[in-house]
Amino acid sequence: MASARQNDFSINTIIGPGVYVYGNVECPGFTRVDGNILGDLKAKGQVVIGEKARMKSNVSGTFITIGGVICGNVLASEGIIILATGLVRGNIITRRIQADEGCFIHGRIKVCTTPEAWDKAVSEHRDMLAFTNRNTGGHG
Repeated sequence: MASARQNDFSINTIIGPGVYVYGNVECPGFTRVDGNILGDLKAKGQVVIGEKARMKSNVSGTFITIGGVICGNVLASEGIIILATGLVRGNIITRRIQADEGCFIHGRIKVCTTPEAWDKAVSEHRDMLAFTNRNTGGHG
């Protein structure tokens, strides 16, 4: 797992400073966000959320580094690093986590140590989202 992550340095998608995205974003690989997103972000590779990024999003990727603000849930299939400047207001599901001193997390953290635990946690998360969206008209 770690060697694949370390070798994947080509950035496929950049959302730069001053850019505002309203809607969901799906990316094929490494994604960097330094702007603002109001909508979910699904990446098939690494995700880097820069210090100036502001997101009202559910974020998923393989390995996620957070230096900015995310209001939403975070799913990282390999691991997550929350830098001292990072703020997460939502639940986190991952296999490994590193939270630097000074970061802010307001939500539940679930660290899955086996593939079975990961699959179960993601399934439960998706069920909860489907239930919430059904009962709020998709605005949950």
